[in-house]
Amino acid sequence: MRLLTAAVAAGVLLLAGCGQEDGSGESYSGTVSPEPSDGGPSATATGSGPTTPPVPAAPAGPPQVVEEVATGLEAPWGLAFLPDGDALVTERDTRRILRISGPDHAVTEVATIDAAAPEGEAGLLGVAVSPTFAEDSLVYLYVTTEEDNRVVRATLTGDGLGEPEPILTGIPNGFIHDGGRLQFGPDGFLYVSTGETGEGPLAQERDGLAGKILRITPDGQPAPGNPFGTPVWSWGHRNVQGLAFDDAGTLWASEFGQDEFDELNRIDAGANYGWPEVEGEGGTDRGFVDPQQVWDPDDSSPSGLAYLDGHLWMAALNGERLWRVRVDGRRAVQPEGFFIGEYGRVRTVAVAPDGGLWVMTSNRDGRGTPREGDDKILLVQP
Repeated sequence: MRLLTAAVAAGVLLLAGCGQEDGSGESYSGTVSPEPSDGGPSATATGSGPTTPPVPAAPAGPPQVVEEVATGLEAPWGLAFLPDGDALVTERDTRRILRISGPDHAVTEVATIDAAAPEGEAGLLGVAVSPTFAEDSLVYLYVTTEEDNRVVRATLTGDGLGEPEPILTGIPNGFIHDGGRLQFGPDGFLYVSTGETGEGPLAQERDGLAGKILRITPDGQPAPGNPFGTPVWSWGHRNVQGLAFDDAGTLWASEFGQDEFDELNRIDAGANYGWPEVEGEGGTDRGFVDPQQVWDPDDSSPSGLAYLDGHLWMAALNGERLWRVRVDGRRAVQPEGFFIGEYGRVRTVAVAPDGGLWVMTSNRDGRGTPREGDDKILLVQP
């Protein structure tokens, strides 16, 4: 395997108090929401009614790390696969886009996004590959600039990236809570997670772009069928950093709490998820949607999310583990944690073309303790 080497980033960000990627709170023993009710419309991302695919059998055993795909990365954040099986990786603070190619996983630099302005949790964040990449060669990026957070797209040709074109601008940015995940849905539209920049009331401004999940066309316009005629798909979020669709087209999102409860939410069109009025459960009588699962931030601080074979796989930063949660129709049940403390902070998880999981660590992001070879991408056999 060819390894990418890089010097350890100098200095460590010292971020005090709550309201960041790593929450702190009292011990919480329960993780299952018994029967969360819905405070918003019931609709999948594709606009169809709920379906209930067969519930898969439990996996035969725990997941296993079978290979180190890449090492020596610097605070990697986004990960997306190209049709040929190569992967694109973004590094938050270096502003680099890397390509991991071939069976030997050779790592090469594709581009540096000069407009990105790394600071705190901001920088070069999510990446998504156009579902029609074979025709348009487009790659989408979530970038924090000096002025805002924005979604840009650029053409990938060979090992180079064309000039980024902004398609959605004006998303509020901040030192913390910038969201940043991009995910194309089965409907062909791009879903974008944003944070509330540490200003909780922004999440309750329904027509604003902060503290939301957005749904836009590949050109950056509000997608047809959006509940309010704006880019907003759901609102009342604190800081969503994980998006994943299951086999039925239902959208799931992982979200940072503050002092008490991190969340895994099923996302319904037009629904309000309560922040900052509610953290965790207890908002249905006020028109909010309760989470499907909650965790103490010491066990989670969730970031990336992926779906594979009937289960959601959720990366945990402060919790230093990979969570597996079974999807039972429109419910998420039976969370189990793996690799607890073995690899440090886990930022991103993605399903590889061969059916394995690529799991990305984040120990060089200013809050972790770098280990030999960090940061890494691990190949996990589910």
